[in-house]
Amino acid sequence: MTVEIGYALVSAAFAAAVLFGAVAGPALLFDLPYTLELLLVRTGLVLAPVLFVARVISVLVRFRDGRSQPSQPGRTNPDS
Repeated sequence: MTVEIGYALVSAAFAAAVLFGAVAGPALLFDLPYTLELLLVRTGLVLAPVLFVARVISVLVRFRDGRSQPSQPGRTNPDS
């Protein structure tokens, strides 16, 4: 379970950082009007934590449901 929690947190942090960079990056790199810069940065600051939480929950729920684990390890489907 610890590995799954770590994976959920690291992948969520990476996804949130990428989203923030994609949304707020132009405001930080280019000289844009103040209102647009403020809007982009604040939008990134709102969306990044939302994505972080959604990613952590989706990974942990998927793990809890057992979809990531085979039902009978070592056995294959006879049709394969």
